[in-house]
Amino acid sequence: MDFAGLDQRLLDSLVDLKLSNEERDELRQLGNDLGPDQVRYLRNRAFDLVRELAGGDPANMLPALKWLEQVVKTLDLSAAPTRPTLASAHFSPGEDCLRKIRELCRQARSSVDICVYTISDDRLSDEIVACHRRGVAVRVISDNEKQYDEGSDIQHLIAQGVPLRIDDSPFHMHHKFALFDRRLLLNGSFNWTRAASTSNEENLLVIDHPHLVAAYGLEFGELWARYANL
Repeated sequence: MDFAGLDQRLLDSLVDLKLSNEERDELRQLGNDLGPDQVRYLRNRAFDLVRELAGGDPANMLPALKWLEQVVKTLDLSAAPTRPTLASAHFSPGEDCLRKIRELCRQARSSVDICVYTISDDRLSDEIVACHRRGVAVRVISDNEKQYDEGSDIQHLIAQGVPLRIDDSPFHMHHKFALFDRRLLLNGSFNWTRAASTSNEENLLVIDHPHLVAAYGLEFGELWARYANL
């Protein structure tokens, strides 16, 4: 089946914002029959369709995200055969965490979604801007209060045209994770600050586990939609 046919399969199942049992079975069988490139196309296209919906009726966002979760889980379960998970751990103080984030930014080809409490290390801000300038679809979510900290790079990123949204509540958006090309998850205690590299005891885990990537992708999508009008 060509990519146009695959695209139509997804569009048909998205009409009612639900993935029926029959559609799930068909998608599972389709995943078994397709090659890795076609399965990857289906997964990425599903994310694109939900992102397009985010610009329409906000009431459709939650059902669309649930549809996306079902599609991704079905494709992941049908993917054959399983391979060893790629994972690495990184720690600070020191340059290990910083070096890994910069490496992932430079290797990104299609998308980078960053959801972090604060960004004040200009070495990382420069990498974010560089991704944006070379055409990678970059999105950043951060905490509203931290944008006013001395040295915060939030306003700089906005000035450079990087799509960025912040929360607006008395509580903190305290996540610290990022997704690269919808394939790699970076998660851990590491704040994107100078002190995190030079002084703090911090950690990062980088993993390509599809279910974890999908789960964090859903969380990012929900936050991105929630903060759309702030």
